[in-house]
Amino acid sequence: MTAIVRTSWHEAEVLENRRWTERLLSLRLKSEPMPFKAGQFVTLRLPVQVNGETELVAKSYSLINAPHEDEFEIFYNIVPNGKLSNALAVLQTGDHLEVSQPAKGFFVLDEIPHVPDLWLIATGTGLGPYLSILKTAEPWERFRKIVLVHSVPKASELAYADLIAGFAARYPQQFRFISCITREANRDGLETRVTDALTSGALEQFAEAQITPEDSHVMLCGNHNMLNDMKALLAERGMQRHLRHKPGHITTEQYF
Repeated sequence: MTAIVRTSWHEAEVLENRRWTERLLSLRLKSEPMPFKAGQFVTLRLPVQVNGETELVAKSYSLINAPHEDEFEIFYNIVPNGKLSNALAVLQTGDHLEVSQPAKGFFVLDEIPHVPDLWLIATGTGLGPYLSILKTAEPWERFRKIVLVHSVPKASELAYADLIAGFAARYPQQFRFISCITREANRDGLETRVTDALTSGALEQFAEAQITPEDSHVMLCGNHNMLNDMKALLAERGMQRHLRHKPGHITTEQYF
């Protein structure tokens, strides 16, 4: 019988609330040590004033920090009329909130079959869990080639550029980063939606690698439209969602 792991809540202190753009921020937190697997998520909880009354609001976010790092970090966007995201956005250094333990989720490398090439495709803040994964040793030891694709409307939303450049510098033959910008020019990447880039062949040409059922596993993290469209396109290549009882080629994590 599988033991039931109950959620507990722990106080966390805000170390930094970095603003990348008007709607994209990163929150660094200090709390008691928490074991987790890269790619998992936690839930943040905060009392929020709603119509003159205090309401305890919670939402789940992927961790960007690696398991060996002491500070917790999340990458989030302000949702219009979003109770928690707007409350998080005004937090300052020294403020407090609650974080759930243990971390949860199956968007981790333990769940990925052994294949040569790993494709990490994200829209917006869906980039977060990939950064946690890439900060660990496992992907670099397991895969022949790793392609990270980040699709955003504007160039200013390509957050964590220095961190990603560091991966490219350390693993120049193994790692490739591709930015897809949909509403502006992109001198360093593609100027299209990631789905259109896959259809046209531009994505694989830029990566200098092919997505095939035999050699590739594709992780998808982001909005539901991208996930649905990419799954349909990959299905045309004979690639299906990966399940424990039915091994496949695609693993997904949906961000709303």
